[in-house]
Amino acid sequence: MQHVLVTGGAGYIGAHACKVLSRAGYLPVTYDSLVTGWEQAVKFGPFEKGDLMDRARLDAVFARWKPVAVMHFAALSQVGEAMAQPGRYWRGNVCASLNLIEAAVAAGCLDFVFSSTCATYGDQDGVVLDEDSPQAPLNAYGASKRAIEDILRDFEAAHGLRHVIFRYFNVAGADPDAEVGEFHRPETHLIPLVLDALDGRRPALTLHGSDYPTPDGTCIRDYVHVMDLAEAHVQGLEWLRAGRGSRVFCLGTGTGFSVREVIAAAQEVTGRAVPMVEGPRRAGDAVQLVSGSVRARQELGWSPTRSDMKQMIADAWRWHQTGHYEY
Repeated sequence: MQHVLVTGGAGYIGAHACKVLSRAGYLPVTYDSLVTGWEQAVKFGPFEKGDLMDRARLDAVFARWKPVAVMHFAALSQVGEAMAQPGRYWRGNVCASLNLIEAAVAAGCLDFVFSSTCATYGDQDGVVLDEDSPQAPLNAYGASKRAIEDILRDFEAAHGLRHVIFRYFNVAGADPDAEVGEFHRPETHLIPLVLDALDGRRPALTLHGSDYPTPDGTCIRDYVHVMDLAEAHVQGLEWLRAGRGSRVFCLGTGTGFSVREVIAAAQEVTGRAVPMVEGPRRAGDAVQLVSGSVRARQELGWSPTRSDMKQMIADAWRWHQTGHYEY
């Protein structure tokens, strides 16, 4: 059985990717510091606790498992924090990723799937973003991810490191079997915050800005189901294992939902009301980000099957009711 090193495999997206990898016949080896991940989410392969800045630990894990590829999800990802603490993001994302990339090259592990973000594009209203859209990030989170993309290109030129880069924005939903799901502490993602508010785990949902130039005054984002996203990452891995070249793919539905539209869908799915209060805008938030996926559909054969808003909320609600790691 071929091994794949999954950084951030104890986190939201990484845990789902491990499930899909296992289902595809790979053994996912999770490498996670547990700073934001949960050991309870590591259910589909072995767990190696470690920090990406610890080169000796990385070298030992590569030597032990001899992975055929790396799937890199581990990252700091909070926009507000990135605006306030940019140094933490440049160190925690860029320096850590560079350490990982150098360790992979040293171990001869030259297939690399990278979880990037549509936040590298910044604020581009009225367009569906694709792989050739200009990148102009608004904060250190998007900028750090763009820098890692550049590092991967340099290491391909110098060392033959083949890579697939996925850019996407909001991820939602949960494993339909409720084995793993979305849980952060503190929670910053919209849909789990909505679900927390409607079931009383928090007193109310705060709308971060209600005066944006959108039809209802709230930000607009594209949402992709986490299982569809995980499937794309495994397809990207198989693209590399088949000997195809490095490639960038955007993953999205091409349709955006405002914050108020997400809230309305959650209320419809659950039959419960969401208490809300209005707050100021968050620095670094773009007005609208919508991503296409024409290339992924045509070249990878990616076909998202669960990325309908009501389906994503229904799956998230099932997990929310049955599967939290810790409270």
